[in-house]
Amino acid sequence: MPLVAHSHYQPPFYQFNGHLQTIVPSLWRTVPDVTYQRERLELPDGDFLDLDWSRLPEMRPTDGLAIVSHGLEGDASRPYVRGMVRALNQAGFDALAWNYRSCGGEMNRLLRSYHLGDTEDLDTVLRHALATDRYHRAYLLGFSAGGNVTLKYLGEDANRVPGEVERAAVFSVPTDLRASSMHIGRPQNQVYMRRFLKSLRQKIRDKAAQNPGEVDLEGLEALRNFPQFDDKYTAPMHGFDSADAYYQYASSGRYLSGIRVPTLLVNAQNDPFLPASCFPREVAAQSPYVFLETPAAGGHVGFAESNGEYYSERRAVEFLTAEVPG
Repeated sequence: MPLVAHSHYQPPFYQFNGHLQTIVPSLWRTVPDVTYQRERLELPDGDFLDLDWSRLPEMRPTDGLAIVSHGLEGDASRPYVRGMVRALNQAGFDALAWNYRSCGGEMNRLLRSYHLGDTEDLDTVLRHALATDRYHRAYLLGFSAGGNVTLKYLGEDANRVPGEVERAAVFSVPTDLRASSMHIGRPQNQVYMRRFLKSLRQKIRDKAAQNPGEVDLEGLEALRNFPQFDDKYTAPMHGFDSADAYYQYASSGRYLSGIRVPTLLVNAQNDPFLPASCFPREVAAQSPYVFLETPAAGGHVGFAESNGEYYSERRAVEFLTAEVPG
C-alpha cells in the first residue's frame, strides 16, 4: 500500500502559501552550473526533437541514465529542470533533458506540435539513448505535463517499457486533465492562465505563418482558458474530436493501475493547478508500484527549502537510489 504516510517537506517561512511557493522558484531561481550538449534527433515522421545531455566526466563512468521531461510550454533550460539535472549528476547519473516539439528554441517542422498524452516521443528518446549501449539502468522523471506523459507512458502498456527502466519520479502532475484545465481557469489563477495562453497563442501564430492556409487564427485572441484553446487547436491538430476527447485519452490517472515500475508521485495539497481528483489515493493504496506523497505545501513545481536546496531533487534522488523504494 504505497501511500507515503508523512512528507518531510517544509517550505521557507516567507513562502507561506501555494502561490508564493509556485512563483518565487519560477521567477528567481537560477542554476548556472549545468552544461548541456545538444543533439538533434531526427524523427521517422520528418520532424525532430532537441535533446540536451549532461554527462558525467569520463573519470566518473556510469551505466545509469535519467531522462527528465519538462512542463507545459517549458524546456530543458528551466530552473526546475536544470536543478534536477544537477542533482542527478551529483548522484552519479548521466542526465538527458529533452525538449518537446516546438519547445527547444526552434519551431518544429510539422503542423502538429506536442500534447500531454503523446508518449511516442518519450519512447523514441528513451530507446535512442539506450541504443548507445552505455546504459543498463534508466530512470524517468517529469514535472507537471511531463509527469503526466511519464505516468501515461509507464501505465498504458507496461510491456512496451524497456526493461532497463527501473524507477520513476514525477512532481506536480495533473493526472485528471479535464478537471485541472477547469481548476487553473479559476479567477485566482488568472496570472498563470494568461502566461500560458500568451505562449500558446504565439506558437499558433508561428504555425500559421509556417503553414499558410492551414491554421485558423479567427478567435485566437478571444480564447480565455485551456478548454477553449484545446477545443480549437490542440484537439484537431492532433487527431481528437474535441478537448474532452483529448483529456479523456491523455489523462494519466486512468493508466496508473497499469504501472509496473516503482514510481513516486509527489503532488502538493496547496498546488494551485491541481483539484482533488489529481490525488489518486485509492489507486496508490491498491498498487504496489505507485507511491503517492502529498505534502501540505510545495505549490506547483516549487518545493524550495530554507537551506537553498529543493525537496523535489532531494526526494527524487532518495527514491531512485534507495535499496527499497518508498
